[in-house]
Amino acid sequence: MIGIQQLLLILVIVLVLFGAKKLPELAKGLGSALREFRKATKEIESDDVKSESTTTKEQ
Repeated sequence: MIGIQQLLLILVIVLVLFGAKKLPELAKGLGSALREFRKATKEIESDDVKSESTTTKEQ
């Protein structure tokens, strides 16, 4: 587990490396990537459920 101190250290390093002006852009990009990942995961899960129900009906 990452503790509070380690998390703060990571945030300070990111701030130093990228600067305060780039952080909102990085956060926006990370948020978009997470949204796309979750969307793709849900689509895969729904496809699996559909294929399972189709396989069950065929038997």
